Amino acid sequence: MELPKFVLADNTDFPNNLFVIHLEYPRFVIDLETEDIEFLEELDETEEVELKEEMDRLIDLAAAFYEREITRFAEDE
Repeated sequence: MELPKFVLADNTDFPNNLFVIHLEYPRFVIDLETEDIEFLEELDETEEVELKEEMDRLIDLAAAFYEREITRFAEDE
């Protein structure tokens, strides 16, 4: 099965939050309301340093994905 790079998620336990989940390495969940990031796998300190620049790019891609999905959703209504 081929998975998308990003997916949107919400949860009734967190009604004011919307999450983008990144399904490729490094896998993470970003809360778009707070911009908090939770990695889905353990990263050592070396990996965290190496991923710093990449994470900035991935966060921008996650935000662009969200905007694209919301635009498409609005167009479908």
